[in-house]
Amino acid sequence: MILPCAAVLFDVDGTLVDSTPLVERAARAWAAEYGIDPDEFLSDAHGRRTSDRVADFLPPDQVADATARLDALESTGTDGITALPGAVDLLTTMNGLPHAFVTSMDRAQLKLRTTVAGVPVPPIIVTAEDVPSGKPDPSGYLQAAAHLGVAPSTCLVIEDAPAGIAAGRAAGATVLAVQTSHPPEALTAAHHTVQTLTEVRAAPKGIDLLS
Repeated sequence: MILPCAAVLFDVDGTLVDSTPLVERAARAWAAEYGIDPDEFLSDAHGRRTSDRVADFLPPDQVADATARLDALESTGTDGITALPGAVDLLTTMNGLPHAFVTSMDRAQLKLRTTVAGVPVPPIIVTAEDVPSGKPDPSGYLQAAAHLGVAPSTCLVIEDAPAGIAAGRAAGATVLAVQTSHPPEALTAAHHTVQTLTEVRAAPKGIDLLS
């Protein structure tokens, strides 16, 4: 089945890159420092900006410093960072189909994780620093579409997390979810779902679902 689109907007962490072991180790160490239940913190952290999730637990005057602390803990290692199945093959065979990255990571995290994973980065990227509000707000996807010069409604968003799916839909895009970080029942808001990107390839005017 071909999903026609003028551009593809990729989430990164959990969609193209798996950094779960690193993120969980850092979050657990950070939560212990701040007296926060790490499991509760992690339960809805994936796919959201760090500062937005930290703000759910700490008063506004502590958010900036606490976010910087968590970012610092996440930057202390690279163990466990890998490319997810099919990601590199898809990105290296886009056949001229315009695409961009829209991530809840900051630029330093994006550079580190994509480099370690060997994931090629397109010229257009929208990171946590570039938007006034993080996912599920659609700002990132709207900004990426504008940079590419296409209407959001003509884009295909590829996501792995409920917050990102909500952001893609709010932007007016078609959303394809990959089951790399959440079970299928958590991804029902997406228009289409695949297990991994090995089931996806670029076609001249869209994305071809192979299964």
